[in-house]
Amino acid sequence: MSVDAARTRLQEAAVLWSTGPGTAAQVIEAACDCLTAGVDSPTLRILAGASCAKGSENDEVRRWLEDALTELSLTYYPRCSREGEEAAVRLMARRALAGEIAPRDLTAWAYLYVTWDGTPLGAELVAFENAYEYAEAVGGTTADVDADVIAEAGRLVAVAVQPCQPS
Repeated sequence: MSVDAARTRLQEAAVLWSTGPGTAAQVIEAACDCLTAGVDSPTLRILAGASCAKGSENDEVRRWLEDALTELSLTYYPRCSREGEEAAVRLMARRALAGEIAPRDLTAWAYLYVTWDGTPLGAELVAFENAYEYAEAVGGTTADVDADVIAEAGRLVAVAVQPCQPS
């Protein structure tokens, strides 16, 4: 695994852990991958050596993750933060655009982890989950919904890379 791929994997694991669907074990494994790829920092070593034993893994990740990410110039998102949720929405949208997950998987994820009460950034994805259910209930095709979801994913990713426009 390349250094960039290992760093990206750690950042993504941390984002998903901060919003709920990721596990502490995935963060610890990503930290180990970083060390194997040659990415190193004192706190990353501690994080990679954290226990994956049931019950203590989240405490270990919570204790060391912020410092490890800071040492690597990666972004830390506190658990259940709006910023972390928005980063997770964009991450999952990129995965859908890359074909790593199906459009329906993206909306199901948003419905479960973003919900109607979450970031407004993911609201359209949550609504599309209902569109899938409606299409299936009436015996229709979901191809149009798939296309709409991919278009929304593209919009979400494009919004993330737009530079600020001067007023």
